[in-house]
Order: sequence, then structure tokens, then C-alpha cells
Amino acid sequence: MNQTTFQDLNLNTPLYNAIDDLGFTHPTPIQEQAFGVVASGKDVVGIAQTGTGKTFAYMLPILRNLKFSTQENPRVLVLVPTRELVVQVVEEIEKLAKYINVRVLGVYGGTNINTQKQDVAQGQDIIVATPGRLYDLAVSHVLKLKSIQKVVIDEVDVMLDLGFRHQLLNIFDILPERRQNIMFSATMTEDVDALINDFFIAPQKITIAVSGTPLENIAQERYEVPNFYTKVNLLNYLLSDTDHFSKVLIFVAYKKMADRLFDQLEELFHGECCVIHSNKTQNYRLRSIENFESGQHRILIATDVMARGLDIDNVSHVINFDTPNYPENYMHRIGRTGRAEKKGQAITFSTASELEAFQTIETYMNINVMLQAFPEDVAISTELIEEERPQVLEPNNPHKRKKDAIGPAFHEKKDKNKKENLGGSYRREIAKKYKKPKTRGDKNYNKRNKKK
Repeated sequence: MNQTTFQDLNLNTPLYNAIDDLGFTHPTPIQEQAFGVVASGKDVVGIAQTGTGKTFAYMLPILRNLKFSTQENPRVLVLVPTRELVVQVVEEIEKLAKYINVRVLGVYGGTNINTQKQDVAQGQDIIVATPGRLYDLAVSHVLKLKSIQKVVIDEVDVMLDLGFRHQLLNIFDILPERRQNIMFSATMTEDVDALINDFFIAPQKITIAVSGTPLENIAQERYEVPNFYTKVNLLNYLLSDTDHFSKVLIFVAYKKMADRLFDQLEELFHGECCVIHSNKTQNYRLRSIENFESGQHRILIATDVMARGLDIDNVSHVINFDTPNYPENYMHRIGRTGRAEKKGQAITFSTASELEAFQTIETYMNINVMLQAFPEDVAISTELIEEERPQVLEPNNPHKRKKDAIGPAFHEKKDKNKKENLGGSYRREIAKKYKKPKTRGDKNYNKRNKKK
């Protein structure tokens, strides 16, 4: 069976030249199946794993049909959840539009909005944005959305997870009714389905593999580790093999853990580590990604929020320092390696409290991940971090007593103390004498009743 090439798609010469420069020959399944549907102008919902080329899947047909125009208002809107993904999508579009006269601008929060207003005012064809900053620019009337013909929502499941639902609804309210809606997601959730039902018109769905199916070119294994410091010892042991662990992406559960692990690794691997999470400044985050991508730093520590926004070539290993609570997050983590038909390896550390979560992941993927024997050369630590220490119960602490606990001094009120306080006899007598009008508007109520 002959494999489809980009020459089989109905592209134009500028796009063919750009693809040749990139060295691509065969489209991925999502690129092949989405091209005709997106090009037709119908609403589209694409479900595909991360690392399958979704950006090219929607941009190839859009650029193919985007005519040259000198108008100032943008015609294509791409919404993504994170700042890093804005930068990445803009770079991908610029690669494809190398031989096309098209204006592309990325806008996101955390930077000077006045500079972005000036860039928007110069005239753009394609806007790539995070929802919050896009809405700020739209309500300031600098960015006019009346000419938008196509709206792309990329990584929509992450966008909803991050709480962007209301911003998306506000944006849909100010967009033209006649437009093409294009949505791409790695998972189909109830929130995603509700968004489709509310705003899409008879969308055509394209599903490439079940979201829980692991990528075939990623080898998976796990270690059972008792605590944080033992995980650090095991990590130091593995990362010491610099030839094998040449470009390592480490995922942790939350921001505090990312900083804590960075401090630990920096002692042994000084100058080889960088960290990225939402509390870091935009410049710091971009610099960390650039240093990791260029090879200046061998190790990058990241949180789950960043799992979707990273598209870095040649990641040799993904290490789950903490086992994720949701199987979908595990899939998106390990999807950072083994990209573009290359081999990758995923390693997970699990404590006793995390084993149930990992069993859920195995059930979701319908496979058993190989359990590796714990290396004898790695020291098992007995030291615990704050989150791992058992909670100290203080039964005699009055501030921590249960709400329903009754102390020995409790007694029922006497009958005379159970009476309702009506404000005293004087208040009742005054109310009886002057009476209270039934309505605020009837000012003569008291006079009429007095005559009676």
C-alpha cells in the first residue's frame, strides 16, 4: 500500500516549497484526514494525541485558501491555552508561510499590552492568542474581530481545565456568526462536548487513535520509590549517565515541588538544569525553553500545565517524578518524547500512595508497564518532606476540636432563657399605639384607622 505524500494533497507551490525546506515528505494521519475537511469550510472537531502535527493539520488548508489582502483586520484567529504555545504556533505558521505574503502576530498576557496594540494596529492576517489577552484587546476596540472567517481552538481541553471557559464564551459572543469553527483536542471531555454543542454547526469529527492508546515508539517503565529524597537519589543515579539521558524532561505535580527539585538537582548537575512553571516570568520561561531546546541545558523540570505547550525535538526521556492523578495527564506528559517517528522512553516514580493512580493509568491504556528492580547502588532515605510526614493529632487542642463534640460542661437552657427576644414591652407598646402601615405608599393608613 502506497503511503500518502504531501504531493497528493492539493497544496500550492509556496506551501510545497516550504514543506520541502522543512524536509517533510509524508503527512501524519491527522494532517491527511483533516486537510480536505478544513479546506471545505465545514466546522471540524479533531481528536488526536499530542505530537501528531495538529498545527500543520489546520494551518495547511487555511494557508492554502487564504488570499492576499491589504485589510487591517485579521481573518484567522487561533486560540491556545498558554503563552509558550502562542510562541510555538507562530513559529510553525511562519515556517509554512515562508513563501507567502501573510502577516502573523502572537499576543498573550504578562507583557506590555500597549506594544501589542501597536502591532495589531499595523494590520494582521492571522492572530494567535491566549483567551484573556485577546478579549482585552477586543474590548479596547483596537483589535476588531468583524472580519474573522476561521476560528481555531487548539488544545481546548487544557484551555477548559485552566478555567478559560468564560473567556471563550465572551469571545464567541463578539465573533461574527458566519465563520468556520475548528477545534483540536487530545481528549474528549464533557466540557468539550458541551462547547461543541453550543457553538458548532453540524461539525465533522476526525478521530486519530483513542486518546488512551500509548504511542508505539515510547518505551515505558516505572520504579517503586518510598519518598521524595529517595526519588532524588534515584534521579541522580539515572541522570549520571549523560550519554543515555541526553535530553531529559522531568514532570512534577506542582510548582513548589518543581522549585524544590530544581534546588536538589542543581547541587549535583550545576548549570545543566532549568525549570518552568506558571509562577516564573515570561522571559524566564522562554529562556528556559530556548536553553533546553538548544542543548545548553540537559534537564528541564516542568509542571502539568506546561505539558501541552512544549514541542521540543529529540527529548530522549520523560521522567514522571510524581505519578499524575489523571491518565490523560500521563499521556500528554510522555507524548513529549518519541515525536516525529523517533524512539523515546518514559520513566515513572511511584510511592505507595501513588500506586492506585498508576494502576488507573494502566487500565486506561490497557497495558502493564514494566516494573524495574530498584538499583542497589541508590540509597533509600528515611527523611521526609513536609507533605509526606504523618499529621500530628492534638485531641486536647481546643482549636482543633470537632464541631459536633460536646464537652462535659454542656447543659440545656432553662425554660425562661428559651423565650424569644421581642425587643421588650416598651417596643411592643409603641408598635401597638402607632401601628405599622401595610404598605410604604399609603401614608394616610394610620389616620384612617385612628378615626375608626
